[in-house]
Amino acid sequence: MNTPSQVSVPSGQPMHGLDYSARHERYWRRNLAVCVFGSFTTLVSLSMLLPFLPIYVQQLGVQSQSAVIQWSGIAFGATFLGTAVTAPVWGRLADRYGRKPMLVRAAVGMAVVMSLIGVAHNVHQLVALRLLAGLVGGYSSASTVMVGTQAPKERAGWALGVLSTGALAGNLIGPLVGGFLPGWLGIRGTFFAGGAMIAVAALLTIFVVKEDFDPATHSSRRPPEHATASTHRNNYPVIAALLVTAMMVLLANMSIEPVITVYVGSLGVQSLHLARVAGIVMACSAFGSMLTAARLGALADRVGSWNVIVACLVLTGLVMIPQAFVHAWWQLAGLRALMGMTLAGLLPAIAKLARHAVEEHKTGQMLGYLQSAQFSGQVVGPIIGGVIAVHLGLHSVFFVTGSLLVACAALAQWARTRQSLAV
Repeated sequence: MNTPSQVSVPSGQPMHGLDYSARHERYWRRNLAVCVFGSFTTLVSLSMLLPFLPIYVQQLGVQSQSAVIQWSGIAFGATFLGTAVTAPVWGRLADRYGRKPMLVRAAVGMAVVMSLIGVAHNVHQLVALRLLAGLVGGYSSASTVMVGTQAPKERAGWALGVLSTGALAGNLIGPLVGGFLPGWLGIRGTFFAGGAMIAVAALLTIFVVKEDFDPATHSSRRPPEHATASTHRNNYPVIAALLVTAMMVLLANMSIEPVITVYVGSLGVQSLHLARVAGIVMACSAFGSMLTAARLGALADRVGSWNVIVACLVLTGLVMIPQAFVHAWWQLAGLRALMGMTLAGLLPAIAKLARHAVEEHKTGQMLGYLQSAQFSGQVVGPIIGGVIAVHLGLHSVFFVTGSLLVACAALAQWARTRQSLAV
């Protein structure tokens, strides 16, 4: 059995002369497994507070219903805002000091902050700690950087699809866990349990994840020829198109979230069952994505990432439209699941293209910007959806979002042409 230092290397070429993914040929799959588990547990911990967040806000001294709703929204969105701000910074540091230190930093930081949320004394501390969780955390973002750079080029789409499945599963199961744990452990005890789950991921990351990273060698890897550098300069419009597309994926998925309960209620669901049915409808898009993320990632490896991106954007845009004409909640749930299935192919394919759009020594920073764009869409999406619903009506949210996705498909097609001309 070969050791990492025994990987076949051309005569006279040192091990660190290989590119980053080649040096991790032996253990990128093991690292992927840990990253999937860590992304799952951290996102379970972050999303499990959804069912009881308003109750916790009330326990922290907020009285009026409008204030409870407002502070709950601020506390929930604070984490995504923090991650959007710091993801590029952590990506750049990953390029300088390695991917594993960023994973350990995120896991340890989130484990500590999650436990501290359980001892918050007022709503301002809750919001500050949720923001801090985003600023110092981002395990899923760090995992994308590690998996996106370690996986071989021909398997990167599949690997990122598997990682996306773990993250989606965490977002799906988190609210279900949050519906049960407070009854057994209490609300504050639930946060301690979440911190413990992330601590397990931290230990696995420390002792199982392997990385062969030499800061001096990695930072000194520059394109050897002027032509290569010129190609990457020409790719910046393509990079901008990828970032916009990544933001649109989350924006489209989250645009209806603020008003989905109201929309489900307009479909004849009784108030007694409204919250439960709305929760099912919300979960359907994540469930659909779980079914197809890895498969569409593998498809991108075979037929090309641009083909998958353009096709998924068009299909998702088309699936948005019928959601405005449903007459029963189960029809909406089915269409949301179908939308999740088409959305799932986008992020792995975008991440794969982003990885190869810049030089190796900038891949962490590039994927950090990509994560920032995604979380920006997650923050902006509900705001835009709420504004459209108030001024144009509930059904208009689906028309506007569907149109934006089709327009984004045209942008992706332009970016593909631009990239082909630059090569």
